[in-house]
Amino acid sequence: MSLIYAALAFLMALVFGFVGVTRVGSWLIERRNPPIGEFADIDGARIHYVHVPAPANAELPPIVFIHGASANLRDQMLPLRPLLEGRAEMLFFDRPGHGWSGRGTNNENPSAQADTIAGLMDHLGIKKAVIVGHSFGGVVTSAFGREHPDKTLGLVFLAPATHPWPGGATAWYYDLTTMPVLGWLFSETLTYPAGTLQMADATTCVFSPNKVPDNYLRMASIPLVLRPTAFRANATDVAGLYRYALGAAPRYNEIKAPTVVISGDRDKVVYAHIHSVGLARDIAGAELVWVHNLGHKPDWIAPDLTVGAIEKVAGKSIDLQAMATAVEARIAGDAYGAGRCADIKVPQAELAPT
Repeated sequence: MSLIYAALAFLMALVFGFVGVTRVGSWLIERRNPPIGEFADIDGARIHYVHVPAPANAELPPIVFIHGASANLRDQMLPLRPLLEGRAEMLFFDRPGHGWSGRGTNNENPSAQADTIAGLMDHLGIKKAVIVGHSFGGVVTSAFGREHPDKTLGLVFLAPATHPWPGGATAWYYDLTTMPVLGWLFSETLTYPAGTLQMADATTCVFSPNKVPDNYLRMASIPLVLRPTAFRANATDVAGLYRYALGAAPRYNEIKAPTVVISGDRDKVVYAHIHSVGLARDIAGAELVWVHNLGHKPDWIAPDLTVGAIEKVAGKSIDLQAMATAVEARIAGDAYGAGRCADIKVPQAELAPT
């Protein structure tokens, strides 16, 4: 009996030790990555945002950027704001539960998050905008375009995740985190130390075959996702994506806004041949831009092409295929993560139009 008590005591001490490590680690992450914008209460969620007002001679309409899973507003702001500064009004924000934004009580799916974005636009007096979504931000972008057409001037999807994929599986730790009690315990004890150890390798595979920009993790404040509340919000988003996409994808044909989809043929995070091809098929007039040897980060690796897509849906005459060819020449020799990051293989049956 004494051995059992000793084992339980050791286990409890281990749990409390990991809780302490996570609390201290989260405090350090917040000290190193403070908020850089303003806050607004949108339907009970405290949303952190950076609003770049329109210049007097703006040549482009307002642009709203929606970041992906595990990220925050800096992830798109750092590569794209410098290219658009002085040309357009811009809105970057942390999606509910990410970065410095609160989750609120009504942001558990992409449609609800699209409503929150619409409310933030109203708060800032932005009537209509081009919406730019990366990865998970793509499904929120599709929800916005479908449910808020009056606020949508155009849509740009960057390596989006929008459609059901074979099996619907996600990483085991997302499913575990969403479980009652056990998920809370996991996020409060192990996600910070384990995530800290794995983050650099995981980021290599997000960018692969392209190079991770120097100091990317620090500049883009990616460690913010390792805080327990942020990790749980992120897990809820990712774990619920397949179920949401099952119901949403058949309605993408309701989207009427000008649309551009940019994807790389070496994306190691999402099934590009399902999501991107699906969007181009389902949204009338959508232009699909494939970039050879591009991974999951068009916003960082091909920011010029991203800006070109924004310009095109805003009504300018832009040859995106020629721009894609220039990007391909620039990254043709990239082979970062080779041997460590596996390509996603799609069964041929899944490639057939439906």
